[in-house]
Amino acid sequence: MTSQAATATTVFAVFMLATVVLGLAAVRGRTPGGGIADWSVGGRSLGTVLIWVLMAGEGYTSFSYLGAAGWGYNHGSPVLYVIAYMSCGYAIGYVVGPTLWAYARRHGLVTITDMVAHRYGRPWLGTAVAILATVCLLPYIQLQITGMGVVVSTISYGAISLNWAYFVAFAVTTTFVVISGLRGSAWVSVLKDVLVIATLGFLAVYVPLHYFGGYGPFLDRLTAEKPAWLTLTGHGGSGLGGAWFATTSFLNSLTVVIFPTTVAGYLGARSADTLRRNAMLLPFYNVLLFVPMLLGMAALFVVPGLKGAESNLALFKLVVDSLPAWAVGVIGVAAALSSIVPMGVFMLVIGTMWGRSVLGAVPALAGRQDRQKVAAQVVVVVAGALALLMTYTRPDTLVRLSLISYEGMAQLVPMVLIGLVWRKLTLWGAVSGLVVGGTLVCWLVFTGHDPLWGVNAGAPALAVNLLVALAVSRFGPRTADLRPDDEVLAADPGPGGEPEGPGGALSVPGATLGND
Repeated sequence: MTSQAATATTVFAVFMLATVVLGLAAVRGRTPGGGIADWSVGGRSLGTVLIWVLMAGEGYTSFSYLGAAGWGYNHGSPVLYVIAYMSCGYAIGYVVGPTLWAYARRHGLVTITDMVAHRYGRPWLGTAVAILATVCLLPYIQLQITGMGVVVSTISYGAISLNWAYFVAFAVTTTFVVISGLRGSAWVSVLKDVLVIATLGFLAVYVPLHYFGGYGPFLDRLTAEKPAWLTLTGHGGSGLGGAWFATTSFLNSLTVVIFPTTVAGYLGARSADTLRRNAMLLPFYNVLLFVPMLLGMAALFVVPGLKGAESNLALFKLVVDSLPAWAVGVIGVAAALSSIVPMGVFMLVIGTMWGRSVLGAVPALAGRQDRQKVAAQVVVVVAGALALLMTYTRPDTLVRLSLISYEGMAQLVPMVLIGLVWRKLTLWGAVSGLVVGGTLVCWLVFTGHDPLWGVNAGAPALAVNLLVALAVSRFGPRTADLRPDDEVLAADPGPGGEPEGPGGALSVPGATLGND
């Protein structure tokens, strides 16, 4: 091992140890043996700062360092859709987040599957949504494992193999998630965000100055030599034009607010006002995403000719040979933590959904939050181990599933959002729309029709989903009315941001809160 590799590897090891210690310290002073609510949503006690770093952490994955730079390198401007949809999603979340938080708090719910099962009065529906969400989330766990492996192997100058790096990602994440749950992920997010802001801020200044003499010369050269990278269709005839950009930004902004990991962040908040403040602050974090995108385009001139997956290393190719080993190690740690934090939340959410909505139906677990928590922790380990195994043996299997992750989760929008604010959406209307929309999006994606006529395939599938849901609700079989004890919630909190109304609940006019 060279001295550079030893230095970078030591820096990485020290920070990984600090990550585990910080994650475990999150449960210090908490009541031992708490139930699944304390583990999965932090006892609904996280304030503005922890919610901000946690939800920002979900947006800053290994994609921020690898994929964003790779997209910038290969295509250019189309990658800006990430900033567009995340910013729009935060705006939508200003309304949706407090609504979901209020509904869950009123009825003691801790996952999106809980909400669906409660809203439509069918436990089997929660199980079905848990399975669908797991299929959509497992690829993200594998992608984070793969991303961290690539980062660690690169910043260690090849001293740490990909296989060992994959295992480290799994081991570190599983350790603190199983023990400390959402609160541990939030605490680790603080360390991650400090490093992300520091390293990307440094690279935003260093790379243009070091390689081009400043932003002026870099942008002049970019516009003169690579103008295709500054168009919306981008370089290489990708077909990612204006219609694709608009529909993808719109679809993803709707999807991100009901994505199970986002909902976990909502439900961990102390109050509805915490979520509103968070929605106003999160877009500022998006400014940092411009950095890897621009650096990916800067790499076109410094390390030309990167092909395929190698282009995802465009940012690291700029720094490995020009910065001291300790600095490379710190930047690598920031990128590694950008894999660990979202991976931890993905694993946590899968465990919670199965602990509550699938295994929670087992008589021995029904109504026992302590046992459901143990079951969820076991599922966390199993889900992470499955993703790790697939990374080693069949890396392309889950990657192919990732193609439909966002488009597939988008098909839950009518069932979740419309179902909460429109009581006339029936069980069979919601299910029929989900089945038709999900089937259509799978067919379009796996037959190579995405984009479809320049439009994100998930958008027409969602439109058909909505039409079917409304038609079946209007003309299809009717279901029972709401139970007498179900009440409509109020949108605005009472004094101090606390819920008003019976049972301490917030509400949304017209919302339905129980069985059809």
